[in-house]
Amino acid sequence: MGRPSTKPKDLRDGYYIEVRNKNKNSGVKIRRDTVEQLKLAIEEYKNSKDVIVLGKSTNGKFTPIPGL
Repeated sequence: MGRPSTKPKDLRDGYYIEVRNKNKNSGVKIRRDTVEQLKLAIEEYKNSKDVIVLGKSTNGKFTPIPGL
């Protein structure tokens, strides 16, 4: 076995949120293809988790989503 990679993974283009357990520092990034799908995911997780909207990822850079 070789040494594990140290380069961070590239994120695919799409809309991202981060879902965390309440009062925790680490979470899971969730990607959706459209804003409508992203809004449904936010509604699904907001009752039991902390949801942070990261924005739209294009070529590994996040841009804010207007209206969210």
